[in-house]
Amino acid sequence: MPIYEYRCRKCQSISSHFTRRVSDPLEPSCPACGSREMERLISRVAYHRSMKDIHEASGEPDEPHGLDYYKDPRNIGRWTEKKFAQMGIEMPEEVRTMIDAAREGELPPAVKDI
Repeated sequence: MPIYEYRCRKCQSISSHFTRRVSDPLEPSCPACGSREMERLISRVAYHRSMKDIHEASGEPDEPHGLDYYKDPRNIGRWTEKKFAQMGIEMPEEVRTMIDAAREGELPPAVKDI
């Protein structure tokens, strides 16, 4: 199910258009001005790394890291999980929920406001 990007030749607006199959005809119109004078763009390719690849690239939480290591919320969660395990304390459900949300890209409200 491809998504194609187009630029309107009249207003220069860029929009994405979905089609179920590559073979389906697509006649996009500009959502901004309604023009059908559209040119197809070469889209960027998305590459998603696995959590294992991310962890390997980041290193272990106890290794010395620069401050950039902790700008990634996934690494903060890994450090927190490791510390709870080392202390033998069960992680509170609220902390688990925040870590899982951060791994999905959602920052807790207190962090969003900073």
